[in-house]
Amino acid sequence: MVGGKRRPLKAYSIDTREHEPGIPVHDALTAVEKLILEKKPHAIVLGAFRSEILMASMDLIAKYKIPYICSIAMTPAFQKKIVENYDQYKYMFRNCLNAIYFVKYLQGAMGFLNKEFGFNKAYLIVQDTLWAQATGKGLEKWYKGHGWEVTGFDAYPLGASDFSPSLIKVRAKKAQVVVPIFDMPQSGILLKQARAMKVPALLCGFISPVAPGNAWDVFEGEVEGMVNFLFEIGPIPVKAVPKSVAFNKNFGKRWGEKARVILSGHGPGPSYDSVYIIADAIKRAGTLEPDAIVSALEKTDLTGVVGRIRFAKDHQVVYGFDPKETALGCAFQWRKPGVRIPVFPEVVAESKIELPPYMK
Repeated sequence: MVGGKRRPLKAYSIDTREHEPGIPVHDALTAVEKLILEKKPHAIVLGAFRSEILMASMDLIAKYKIPYICSIAMTPAFQKKIVENYDQYKYMFRNCLNAIYFVKYLQGAMGFLNKEFGFNKAYLIVQDTLWAQATGKGLEKWYKGHGWEVTGFDAYPLGASDFSPSLIKVRAKKAQVVVPIFDMPQSGILLKQARAMKVPALLCGFISPVAPGNAWDVFEGEVEGMVNFLFEIGPIPVKAVPKSVAFNKNFGKRWGEKARVILSGHGPGPSYDSVYIIADAIKRAGTLEPDAIVSALEKTDLTGVVGRIRFAKDHQVVYGFDPKETALGCAFQWRKPGVRIPVFPEVVAESKIELPPYMK
């Protein structure tokens, strides 16, 4: 409903190709502007995949004054620019997890591992992108302030496919936890190499190809025991959040089981919610006027696939540990016979973290 009149909601899309190694920022921005000029959208949802593209697109969105909800890119620098220059960048919002919240989830999981198993030696292996580097550095700072030893911190460029130099050092320095932070397709090789080299450390972090429900088959069971984060629930059903269960089930009904089990661990829940968020804001605004929609977005309070959805003053949806109060990310552990068990945060956990066979 827009000002008392029911209007159709039409969606158009364009592929910026920014997930591909070597794609220049300019090319992605050209695609975004092409969409704006040709389709003249009243809003943009999902948005940038890479943080570099998100940051570069902020002036473009400010130029056209289009309400924009990002559901993928994670750099906290995005929020900083909105706070520092609100009038220019107020049209931009983010409803996915950001790097700071991911660090908080990782901190909580590391605190559990220390309490449960006495672990205090970690090795960080990250993707050389803004969000992953920020996540790694944030966790490294926490480690050093909580009695942990960081035995190494390595960054690999997009497209890298050999992580053995780091894994050799993990063994030599006897790290108990390896924290991988990657969203590129090739990052699954890290896990396969760790298994081939029989690295006796718990993998606890984010490897994008290990997140989907079909990863057990893809990796022939080698994922067993890994604790992998889903940045936002939805791709995995969490019983404490009924809408995440319904989303997961209905996605399979609508698109097929094959499509459901390959859902990414980052983006699907927020992307789905973003359409409802923008429609709700337009309805409450009663107009398609951009500033009115922005004002309505700032007052959002919905229950979605990811939990409770509310934007902070910096236009970032608040994430936390209680889905009745905040949006939620979670960690799961791969267990035989190929199931993903939510293990963190503890309030929604359906089992405790267990040490995999190769560590016992």
